Amino acid sequence: MIIDQPDTLTHHAMLVAWGQFAQAIAVIQKIEAVPIHQKTIEHSPQTKILEFLVAMLAGLPHLKDLSRSAHPIDQDLSVARAWMQLKWADHSGVSRTLSQLTQAEAEQIFQGLNEITQPILAEEVAQALKQTGRLVYDGDLTGRPVSNSSTTYPGAAYGHMSDGIHLGYQAAMVSLHSPTYGRFWLSVANHPGDTVSCTQVEAMVQAAEAQTGLRPLRRTDLLRKRISALESKEQQLRIEMTESQKKLEEAQLHQVEVQSQHTEQQTHLAECENQYQERQRPERPHSALARARQKLKSLQARIERLEQQLPKLEKRAKADQQQQLICQAQIWRLQERLKRFEADNQTNPFPILAVFRVDAGFGTRENIAWLIEMGYEVYTKPYSDWLTPRLKKETDAHTTWTNVGKNAEMVAWKARQFDDFPYPLDVGLERFYTGKTQSYGTLIHFGEDPVTSGLPDWFHRYNARQLIEAGIKEGKNVFAMHHLKVRSAPAIFLQEQFAVFVANFVRWSARWLVEQCPQIPNGWQDTTQPKIKEQVQVAAHTSAWVTWQEQGCFLRFTDQSLYAGRSISVKKHWAVQLPLPFSKNAFF
Repeated sequence: MIIDQPDTLTHHAMLVAWGQFAQAIAVIQKIEAVPIHQKTIEHSPQTKILEFLVAMLAGLPHLKDLSRSAHPIDQDLSVARAWMQLKWADHSGVSRTLSQLTQAEAEQIFQGLNEITQPILAEEVAQALKQTGRLVYDGDLTGRPVSNSSTTYPGAAYGHMSDGIHLGYQAAMVSLHSPTYGRFWLSVANHPGDTVSCTQVEAMVQAAEAQTGLRPLRRTDLLRKRISALESKEQQLRIEMTESQKKLEEAQLHQVEVQSQHTEQQTHLAECENQYQERQRPERPHSALARARQKLKSLQARIERLEQQLPKLEKRAKADQQQQLICQAQIWRLQERLKRFEADNQTNPFPILAVFRVDAGFGTRENIAWLIEMGYEVYTKPYSDWLTPRLKKETDAHTTWTNVGKNAEMVAWKARQFDDFPYPLDVGLERFYTGKTQSYGTLIHFGEDPVTSGLPDWFHRYNARQLIEAGIKEGKNVFAMHHLKVRSAPAIFLQEQFAVFVANFVRWSARWLVEQCPQIPNGWQDTTQPKIKEQVQVAAHTSAWVTWQEQGCFLRFTDQSLYAGRSISVKKHWAVQLPLPFSKNAFF
């Protein structure tokens, strides 16, 4: 039924449509339900939080763009109405509200949005398990630089970010490969700028498991074998430590004896010299005095040799003890891990198969071993020069290389065991041609996929993690995450959470539009690639006439817009098909 009200003009057509979708999935209701302890004068703090979310959806680089753009969003009453607000606040009011926001309030807002995300995520997880039998996660770390001269960003630190060293933060991000949406963001965590990738693997995996509520069976059998091997090693190290300590103690005792003999010989030599002087006897080569002098010299030489030998023995004993203690501590740590993993398996009624892909910055030996023990199929590259130099030495002019890409070749080894790693790994040496020069890299895999029998597939399967890299680029360029719009820690936390939420939100709304609007612009129908940049940077800043309806609205793009002649009818309802909890085991 059409409400008897005149049409209104908006310069932000998609923001109106997205407002209707936000009502359909209760975004507005969730944010307005959060108690924020700030005064309401003209606009409530919840309204200004919603306005911040709208600014993210519009891809605005700065908060001031809410008020100072060619067509200010804060003056667009159609957008306000679509988001169930009477009107918007000036950007300065939004900034003040964000600066006074507490961490607890920011986390409550995030929790509300997460409650919206969960049923949609559950549907995607069910679809992924039904279609492929497993979940595929990607993790990465991306820099959030700020001005190097700034002193007002809490917790910022200098670190490697894209093209150099910058002041700022690092965002640890995890995504899920989604059958419907292509990429589904699961989590983001903000860290100081000097945070390095290899410290974040455990947190990212745990965040992914917390979001999906599912996990693979831990490989406790492998972990037990690793512990057993370390216990044998620890016993051998203990023997070596005992032997080196024994040698040191013997040398120290010998040093005391020799020094005592040296002191006695000095006394004896002095007595001989006195006797020879009193009797005026000449010192002959084989006389008692000469023999006493020679013996003292010999003892002095032994003392000097011991003084040179003892530091080496002390160093060896200390090193052996240190190695034994390190091994012992590693055993204790792995035994505690085994207890946790056994408990995990006992409380895991629906174990899944899952893949985790990370780049070389995360690929330390300990991280890879941990991922394997956690039950994941692992696709990664080795950290630093751990494997590539030794693999290069195993190739020569007779090595058969397989073409895997436009300028890339590979040679691989299946289930290769290395002395410095506890589990066999599939490894592939990559060779890239860049003009007349060659560069090398290494791929690592552990799991059931027969990667060594199809090297092009392996190469492209690992590089499919560009999905998360494209998502990071989208966040920076489309949703303007290359600018931090706020400066307080709670507001920075909220901006990061809003960034991943709106990236998911636009994809969900693309599916919503496909289901009810046959006239949506070309290219938006593919929900896995619905032209996000065009929707955010163009359609969200395009003019349209809005006809308000009881259960939604009708948008007619103006003749001056890119979409002239098109119209969109949207209704404030959307259904998500939830998997029943007892049906999860059907996917495994």
